[in-house]
Parts: sequence; structure tokens; C-alpha cells
Amino acid sequence: MSLTMAILVLVGMWLSVAAAMLWGVLRIVRRHSHPHHLPPQAVAKAPPVRRARRHAGAH
Repeated sequence: MSLTMAILVLVGMWLSVAAAMLWGVLRIVRRHSHPHHLPPQAVAKAPPVRRARRHAGAH
């Protein structure tokens, strides 16, 4: 493999990693964002999730 091909492969790999990280950050931001364009009455708050309690030592 020539030096030019090695550099192009490294740049391509860097771009793919950067794009994957950007996609992940945007996905997290979109999931945790609050709709500011809606009035507070229109935003329905989800009920809290109730989970079964686990006692210490119980399997």
C-alpha cells in the first residue's frame, strides 16, 4: 500500500468515526430535548415508571 493510499484510508476512517460520534450526540440531544415551542399545558408529562423492588439477598 502506498503512502497516499494509507493517508486516504486514515482520513476516511477518521471521518467515519467523527460522523458516528456526531450522530450519537445528536440522537442523545434530540431524546433529552424539551419542546419549547409548545405551551406547558400541551406537554403531557409521562407517569413515573414503577419498578418492582428487589430486596438484598433475593435472587
